[in-house]
Amino acid sequence: MELYPAIDVQGGRVARASAALADPLAALERYARDGARWVHYVDLDRAYGRGDNRDLTRTVLAAGGARVQVGGGLSTEAAIEELLAWGAARVVAGGGAVTDSRLADRLLARHGAERIAFGIDSRDGQFAPRASGPVRVPEIPATDLARRLSTQGARTIVYTNVTRDGTLEGLDLTGARALDAQLDVIVSGGVASLDDLRAARAAGLAGAIVGRALHEAKFTLAEALACVA
Repeated sequence: MELYPAIDVQGGRVARASAALADPLAALERYARDGARWVHYVDLDRAYGRGDNRDLTRTVLAAGGARVQVGGGLSTEAAIEELLAWGAARVVAGGGAVTDSRLADRLLARHGAERIAFGIDSRDGQFAPRASGPVRVPEIPATDLARRLSTQGARTIVYTNVTRDGTLEGLDLTGARALDAQLDVIVSGGVASLDDLRAARAAGLAGAIVGRALHEAKFTLAEALACVA
């Protein structure tokens, strides 16, 4: 199982991070030095329509070290292609890119399943993207979306129970396990302890994204990596 320490950027700094990890480049370097093979990067300002950290994002993606998976409500071909051109190892397509099967087909055909993941945010089992703004999202079971994406050739899903994200209340492993068994599922939202990571590994999930628990020193990155190895 792969561990993805999170770098969530707001106003040019890592949100909720300690002083030592508040600089996104320093966080990337430290995570890579401590053994992380991947990080999960999100520009929160862009995701929620509050501006963006465009220059910083480009710098982070060009920095090298750990491979960078970029998420955050990315749903247009232009935005996804730009991030891949800047050096993202994988982009998590969200919102309309998940619900629009033709768009999903185009992204997979152009960039391949290795470089395109799909983000399924879920609330009560229904697709509920957090960055959709005022746009009304159709009520679609998360399991149905995952099944359709699997038939289209998608390989990787980032699954988040939005009611648990940032809460330290534990992972929604039931929801993650319910997705298509042919998919590599990366679970996000709620990691509080090393036991959560052990449980995700035992459930056969492909990865876990960890943010707040690392920032609040619930455990170290080295301890987390040892749990998922």
